[in-house]
Formats: sequence, structure tokens, C-alpha cells
Amino acid sequence: MIFVTANPIETRELVLLCTNAALTKKAKKLTILRVKELSSFTDYFIICSGSSDRQVKAITDTIETELKKSGTLPLGVEGARAGRWSLIDYGDVVVHVFLEPVREFYDIERLWSDAPVMVVDDDTLNITALHDDL
Repeated sequence: MIFVTANPIETRELVLLCTNAALTKKAKKLTILRVKELSSFTDYFIICSGSSDRQVKAITDTIETELKKSGTLPLGVEGARAGRWSLIDYGDVVVHVFLEPVREFYDIERLWSDAPVMVVDDDTLNITALHDDL
């Protein structure tokens, strides 16, 4: 595991923490991709959307705040100020928070279409486990 943490947590738990933090700010079209077998730099992508630049910033800030509470700090954060696309790098987990039209333009899911995927319904408030194939 590569992420910076005072209290090491399992990668799958890190995915759950990031996902649930994003869901508290009503992230839409939340998708989890296991890219471990396809990527040399991370194990999971979490991709979600916000409907405004303020929501993208709020989702990003909440993920960082909630993970910091568990002692986990990101290796890097990119794009958070602009509010169009934020990338939060936790090493084994990389979170992409997009403004909806920007997400459609980049279509990251298509680029990683061979990866096992878990799509979280927009009405979901919390998840407690990942699918078995993730």
C-alpha cells in the first residue's frame, strides 16, 4: 500500500471511505473500477460527478476531510480550485470528481472498459461492501 496514513487501512476500506464521503455530498453516477490488473500506478478508480463547480469542490473537500479523520492524507490533489475536475490521489485509490459535461468529454470509463466495475445507484446514501469481483 502506498497511501500516506498514520493508521494503515486496507485498500478496499479506503475505497469505501472515499465512496461514502462522496455520497454524503450527493455525488452522481458514482462508479468504482478495479484497475489493478490493468494499471501500474493504482488499484482502483472512483469516478463521480457533480452538477456544479461548487458541488465538485464540496465532494472533493469532504473526501479529503473524512479521510484525514482516519489518518489518511492524499499523495496529491489536482484541479480542486477550478471545480471542473478534481483528482485526489491516495496511491492505491485515485478519485476523479467531475463536473458532468467534463466527465462526458473525457469518458474515463470507456478508456478502462476492461476493468471490473461497480456502479452505485444515485439514490444510495452509503455502501457497506464492494462487489466480490472488486
